[in-house]
Amino acid sequence: MIAAERWPREGTPTNPAAWLVTTARNRAINRIRRDRTLQAKLPLLELPPAVEDGDEEMTIADERLELIFTCCHPALALEAQVALTLRTLGGLTTGEIARAFLVAEPTMAQRLVRAKRKLKAAGIPFRVPAGAELPDRLVAVLAVVYLIFNEGYGGRGELATEAIRLGRALSELMADEPEVHGLLALMLFHDSRRDARFRNGDLVLLADQDREAWDTTEIEEGRAVLDRALELRGRGPYAIQAEIAELHTEAPTDWSRIETLYGELARVAPSPVVELNRAIALAEVRGPQDGLKLLDALELEHLHYLHAARGELLGRLERHEEARKAYGRALALVSTDPERRLLARRLAELSE
Repeated sequence: MIAAERWPREGTPTNPAAWLVTTARNRAINRIRRDRTLQAKLPLLELPPAVEDGDEEMTIADERLELIFTCCHPALALEAQVALTLRTLGGLTTGEIARAFLVAEPTMAQRLVRAKRKLKAAGIPFRVPAGAELPDRLVAVLAVVYLIFNEGYGGRGELATEAIRLGRALSELMADEPEVHGLLALMLFHDSRRDARFRNGDLVLLADQDREAWDTTEIEEGRAVLDRALELRGRGPYAIQAEIAELHTEAPTDWSRIETLYGELARVAPSPVVELNRAIALAEVRGPQDGLKLLDALELEHLHYLHAARGELLGRLERHEEARKAYGRALALVSTDPERRLLARRLAELSE
């Protein structure tokens, strides 16, 4: 099968017999390593050993990606698939997963326990999915990769690097899926700013970043990948977010287009967080009063980003006392030191 796929594209090797032997040996080694990893991880899910058809052709070359597809089991609700996979394979703690889903850590811990119990009670055998099963699991797999990247973007650089590697592997595996390319482009655009996001350990907002420190190679790759997503008529949430991220790499920033895209994103994947971002863009287009009106309608009292955004817009309107209270509320909710220092600086600037 591999020879039939590669030789017409890459040319027949000088020594076909040796090529076949080497390829077969490498595939056998990869399968053994993959099976050992899966058997080591399954106890974390409290499940019986994985079941595999010995005659099944391996469809996923990347071992880590194959394991993620295996753990994103459709017997569970989407959120449970993503959370369990992040905990088992993604390198994230329960607290980090809870932050990703905007819930308290004890709540997420209970959800993980319930998901494990459901799998165990159903007696579901875990096995590597066949090629025809991959599309049904793609939404969960994309969410896993994206949330791994988000955690890495917050400071754990090795996770961001791994997420991009997985995104590239996905783009080779499912080259005709626009959302795969959309996600990869989105991660590349964001990652291009990684070195400019922190200065002496302090968080630097996008508007204040040194653009000379941005990785132009990643930006150009992101544009090429986004073009591929759009060629495939991608209008899913990752492709739209990638378009927004691309606009943030340009100067001057086209806030009107960004606000329009957030409106489209809200129709495709509605959520209060999308509306929060749309409110920020709206404030840039129409003024802080319009942005504040949208923010005040959101039910995100537990999210420090809401209060930080309110503090910013209230400050622009010179409603300083209300702005100080908003920043104080954000400080009470924030969980990372760089963000805490940034909010403290904003609050101090208002007091001055």
